[in-house]
Formats: sequence, C-alpha cells, structure tokens
Amino acid sequence: MTIAAPRLRHWRGWVGAAEADGWLRTLLEEVPWKQESITVYGRRHAMPRLTCWMADPGCGYRYSGLENAIEPWTPLVAAIRRRVGEAAMREFNSLLLNLYRDGRDAMGWHADDEAELDPEAPIASLSLGASRTLRFRPRQRGTAPTLAVELGHGDLLLMDPPTQRHWQHGLPRRLKVDAPRLNLTFRVVRVPP
Repeated sequence: MTIAAPRLRHWRGWVGAAEADGWLRTLLEEVPWKQESITVYGRRHAMPRLTCWMADPGCGYRYSGLENAIEPWTPLVAAIRRRVGEAAMREFNSLLLNLYRDGRDAMGWHADDEAELDPEAPIASLSLGASRTLRFRPRQRGTAPTLAVELGHGDLLLMDPPTQRHWQHGLPRRLKVDAPRLNLTFRVVRVPP
C-alpha cells in the first residue's frame, strides 16, 4: 500500500528578514523558556531543546508524560498568532515554542497526534533563526519515500490533515550549526464543553 505525500504548504521568507530578526531577538529575551525532562523507555532525560507552551485558558497539552503549564500570550506572540491565523485561514488557540540553541539540539521522530489536538486542524510552523531540515517519513514503513524540507529564517510551513495521521516528522542534529533556531508551532486544542 502506498500512501499520499504529506500535505504541506511552505512559504519561504513569509516574514521579511528584518522583521524576523526583531521577532527572534524579542522572543529569545521575553519567553519564559524551560528545559523539561521526559521519560523514554522508563528513564528520565532532559529534552534536547528549550520549550514554552502558550495557550488560551483551558487549552492544556500533554506529550511524552509531560504536562505543559500554560503561559499567557505575550503581545508579540499574540500579534504573530493573528498573522499566522490569517495565512492559514484558521484560528489557533495554542502554541508550542521550541528553542534549538544550536545544531546539537534536536527533535526525534514523532507525530503531533495527541488526543487534545484537533485532528482536522492544520499545524502551522514558523521558523526563525538558523536554517534546519525538517524530515518526514511514513508511519507505516516502506509505504512512501522519506522527504526533507529545509526551513529558513522567516519560513512558514503548514502541515494540513491528514499529515499527522500518516507521517512522522523530526529535526535531526546538524553539528555544524552554531546559531539558534526558534520554532513556533501553532495548534488547535479541543476544549471540553
């Protein structure tokens, strides 16, 4: 069985370089970054990146046994959220920020398919800082070739449904990269009535 390619929309330089530079500087300074620990195969490990979860009230998010504390939207992040929502033609109620301090920080293979997330909503990923490669592979091995998307400073990537259902993605280490990359992944959390 062959599966369809992931449904991706990629805008290179969606944010101009000067504005992206300003956003990166401000977010590095004002976001309350944390280095969380997760349990993998029964052992605790520090995540190889810093994170922050910003969301509307009631939009909790849990992955890898980690319950994310909700931080309030900063004025800059709220403005970015509006612009990304306009591009995606979708309102987002939550955001996972990932700070990869250099090329040693990474993200393993995974799909953003936790029960809290709306499976019919896209995930919007805004990249600021160093260029890094986001890789995709089918969840059912051998059903499609892997692919890679190079995400540069100011790029916006939309992962439309059903991408998370059929594909995993990951950000491998790139040891020659010595600059930070900030990734803002806007999501829709299903809020119980």
